[in-house]
Amino acid sequence: MPHVRAGGVGTLLMLWATVLPRVLLTLLLLVGTMTQNQVQSVAAPSSNMGIVANAVLEDPEFTDIIENITVPAGRNVKLACSVKNLGSYKVAWMHFEQSAILTVHNHVITRNPRISVTHDKHDKHKTWFLHISNVQEEDKGRYMCQINTVTAKTQFGYLHVVVPPNIDDSFSSSDVIIREGANITLKCKATGSPIPSIKWRREDILNITISKNLTVKAWEGDTLTMERVTRHDMGGYYCLASNGVPPSVSKRIKVSVDFPPILWTSHQLVGIPLGYNVTLECSTEAHPTSLNYWTLEKDQMIHDSTKYKTESIPGTPSYKAVMRLHISDVQQADYGIYKCIAKNPRGEADGTIRLYSSSPPTTIPPSTTEVITTTVSSTRAIELPFGPTTVVSVQQYEKGNKYQSILNDVDRSEQKSSDSSKSNRDRSPANRPKNSGSTHNSWCWLSLVLPLAFQVTHLTRQ
Repeated sequence: MPHVRAGGVGTLLMLWATVLPRVLLTLLLLVGTMTQNQVQSVAAPSSNMGIVANAVLEDPEFTDIIENITVPAGRNVKLACSVKNLGSYKVAWMHFEQSAILTVHNHVITRNPRISVTHDKHDKHKTWFLHISNVQEEDKGRYMCQINTVTAKTQFGYLHVVVPPNIDDSFSSSDVIIREGANITLKCKATGSPIPSIKWRREDILNITISKNLTVKAWEGDTLTMERVTRHDMGGYYCLASNGVPPSVSKRIKVSVDFPPILWTSHQLVGIPLGYNVTLECSTEAHPTSLNYWTLEKDQMIHDSTKYKTESIPGTPSYKAVMRLHISDVQQADYGIYKCIAKNPRGEADGTIRLYSSSPPTTIPPSTTEVITTTVSSTRAIELPFGPTTVVSVQQYEKGNKYQSILNDVDRSEQKSSDSSKSNRDRSPANRPKNSGSTHNSWCWLSLVLPLAFQVTHLTRQ
């Protein structure tokens, strides 16, 4: 048997006497059942055991409550636990609902990298701070601060974590297409803390038609059901989620209502003289947007050319449109029946307009209207001073304003003569000018009318 040196055995025993109390201290600290006297008795050298055992120390106490805190998700938060007479006892932080030990004294036990602990060494009543960075919704709940006395002393504080609303697209409706007359249900699911409330509104600020007998400005709830939808229900619908934590959020859901085209004309008979321009017009409603075109008799499709120009003008709401066909310089061959046609995947509709020849207007068209040379028969009654009413028949060649200017000259002559006669009648006999009798007036009228008669006769012969 090998020889053992006495010095080696003594060193081993001294090492064991030094390490063992520290191991026991650590174990007893975690279970929280060791008193301060017991800790000091185990940790102190044997020569001081009797003195420490007889010492009487004050138990530690909490000096303040842990305040409840409300914090939005993503922020940082700090919980405080203040203790006096702590001595060699330890303070631990725990998450009560999760039954998780977070920190003990200056050490972080949890593996959560967002958790840390600090304490104020210079404070008379030491305060231990639990720090949580980038707070998440799962961090909410009761937090317990505990002192490891024989009967553990604990106090609680509550952390409220509020989360702005968020609409979950996977459980919410997307854009929808539905046939006219069917029922429709829209869904909008939102998360957040507190639980968000949902409100529905129309994008165009019109009322929402829930059923035949119920329309509302706004609808509350995460589902919106509408019975027997029509084209008037088409458009964007917003679901708005709010819970008092900014910002509120919304989602737009587009509702498209499909229906076959309908078509109507404001005038089924349109009269136009030769040489004039004309525009034919039809109104249509359809969804999806219809293919619009015009045909002549025998269903011959009309294409844009120097003679024809077609256009389709979108209206409001978007399912409305106006079809127009412009025909320039109407000739005899252009008269007949024109058809406007609208087609979409749901069906088709058409309307007819008959274009016929009519007499041109007897008045001069506005300056914005093209003047087209044409021949028009016209009559005018002229009252001559020396005889009964005479009707002069005139054949008008309308290129410019020649005929109208001639009649205006007659009007001015009549007006001038009438004013002159009235003026003479108003004067006294002594003040009337000489040769102002009716004979002179008659000759004046003859001098004005006779040249006009010759001019009119000359135009008629031409």
